[in-house]
Amino acid sequence: MPHSLVLGGIRSGKSQAAENLAANQAAPVIYVATATAGDAEMRARIDQHQQRRPTGWGLAEEPIALGALVASQNEAPNNVPCLLIDCMSLWVSNLLHEGGDVFEKEKRSFLDALECYRGDIVIVSNEVGLGTIAMDPLTRRFADELGWLNQALAKQCDKVVLSVAGMEMTIKNN
Repeated sequence: MPHSLVLGGIRSGKSQAAENLAANQAAPVIYVATATAGDAEMRARIDQHQQRRPTGWGLAEEPIALGALVASQNEAPNNVPCLLIDCMSLWVSNLLHEGGDVFEKEKRSFLDALECYRGDIVIVSNEVGLGTIAMDPLTRRFADELGWLNQALAKQCDKVVLSVAGMEMTIKNN
């Protein structure tokens, strides 16, 4: 089953591109949200995403244990759902706030579950490698960890798409 990674900057159109990929799958779609609404602006962003999604899609909210969630969806006997996971940058941020042991355990769990998943997966992530090096240690660690995760995901995924200004460029298509 195809696994896809959609990369892009903030407001690049990556979520819309990922939603289009998921909408073209035959299996039912479950939107996996990693965001938490910590303030009004983030609540508005979440609302915007929710209003855009088809009403028939399921929803799973998981800010930390993505590996366990993916593994649980893989247990469906017949019609394994297409998972649209949005997004890795918020997930990495959540994990960094949990501490180093949780970060490494959950990252490994997710990559292992992804490798074994029998259905389609569409993953959204921010591309952080196009800017300058951050001035503070936490932001540098975030960019490093997300960059390394994106590299690992790109290796595991069959398709990698870069979204820039609402335009999609396919980088990998096996």
